[in-house]
Amino acid sequence: MSSSARPTDATPQSDAESTSGFVKAMSLTDATMLVAGSMIGSGIFITSASIARGVPSPMWLVLAWVLSSVMTVLGALAYGELAAMYPKAGGQYVFLRESMGSLMGFLYGWTFFAVIQTGTIAAVAVAFGRFFGVLVPGISPDFFTWFPRGDVCIVALGCTDPANAITLGLNPQRLVGLLSIAVLTWINLRGVREGKMVQTTLTVVKTGALALLILLGLTLGRNADAIAANFTAGNFSGEWTLTYTLVVAFGAAMVGSLFSSDAWNGVTFAAAEVKNPSRNLPLALLMGTGMVCILYIAANFAYLSVLPFDGVAGGASVVERGIRHATQDRVATAVAETIFGVSAAAIMAVAILISTFGCNNGLILSGSRVLYAMSRDGLFFKRAGTLNANRVPAFALIVQSVWTAFLCLSGTYNQLLNYVIFAALLFYVFTTAGLFILRAKRPDIVRPYRAFGYPFLPLLYIVLCCGVMVLLLLSPTTRTEAVSGLVLVLIGIPVFYLWRRAERPAAAQA
Repeated sequence: MSSSARPTDATPQSDAESTSGFVKAMSLTDATMLVAGSMIGSGIFITSASIARGVPSPMWLVLAWVLSSVMTVLGALAYGELAAMYPKAGGQYVFLRESMGSLMGFLYGWTFFAVIQTGTIAAVAVAFGRFFGVLVPGISPDFFTWFPRGDVCIVALGCTDPANAITLGLNPQRLVGLLSIAVLTWINLRGVREGKMVQTTLTVVKTGALALLILLGLTLGRNADAIAANFTAGNFSGEWTLTYTLVVAFGAAMVGSLFSSDAWNGVTFAAAEVKNPSRNLPLALLMGTGMVCILYIAANFAYLSVLPFDGVAGGASVVERGIRHATQDRVATAVAETIFGVSAAAIMAVAILISTFGCNNGLILSGSRVLYAMSRDGLFFKRAGTLNANRVPAFALIVQSVWTAFLCLSGTYNQLLNYVIFAALLFYVFTTAGLFILRAKRPDIVRPYRAFGYPFLPLLYIVLCCGVMVLLLLSPTTRTEAVSGLVLVLIGIPVFYLWRRAERPAAAQA
């Protein structure tokens, strides 16, 4: 199987990927914008409400975002060394393959394709459709009569309440989401230069919009009553005595902040298209994650400066509802409404449309490179390992968009995202552990960048991720999803051997 033989060179391949046809078009700025743009989607605008409902006081809300930010930056510091060592298409898949073997690499790629990347793209796309409906009322959630809604509750996937059933069907909002996926896939089929231009432009715009919202919230929108309710000593800390129930609830509440901070590793998937990757990849990871994490923490302080942490469900005004009971969890919209009045809904809809569109562009661009790398190893469809005339993995982009479209139509993305939380953290742990394995197994390999604080900071990252995973298993609200995510990973083991077995006859004929 010569076409799928994987590289095992003991030196960095900064320029080797150019021989396979990729264009090194991304500068340090482009790579940083890919990190930041893939992180900032719709999460920061809505998840603080769900986190607030799971914790007792503002201090715990802020702590959830701070701890998620610390974990994200620690992960970026560790991944920087791996990215500089292996600046190849596929990123995290390559790191796992090189450190733990092809089975572990495949298990990541399998879960990545099944739900991690495609499920995230689907969720963001439908969020795009929903906020488009704010501007165009005709883009409604009502299902078409020719593709009506059908509810399916699958107990094996953790559905025990009909209210959480999978909703099959198509409505105008989902249709807009599908169209956004098609447009972004088409843009990225035209070449990496087009994809990175869209990514950089939209990331600058949405980062500026988020920074402006923070600035206005901390200045013009400051609410004396909200500040008194949230930041006086007793109110801010609340009942802070650590108990088993509180710690477990805090771990479950962190799901929102962790996923809002996720996708920071996407730039490693497109490493073969980054100029001077040994230098620019570690810098992009650190600068991108650092910038976004600062914005996220500041945004929550802005929210707390405008709205009370607690409130009344169904309150007459956005201030009365507070952060916990913001309408449809749209905390950022509630903050904007207190500043700009009723026009805030349209203003925030435009901001979130830009944010989600840019987020999905980064996810679509980077995700296809993992499928390309798997194909080159004989672990995915053969055509996915080829490039089109524009020197991008066209077939991988198309397969990714088709599966994502199915998730949009089936409505399974929300459930799948919950199932994969545990699995996603598990692969972060394995990948960082791979850093230690490679230090021992390949001590002589050239390392243009060495992980800052090694071995203590990478070890701290592993401990924190494992701690969150334990809490997810202990929490009754996330236990089923955590176990389901692990089962999804384990299903990949027989799939791996079946795929390898099917590949052997083809390799022998070749």
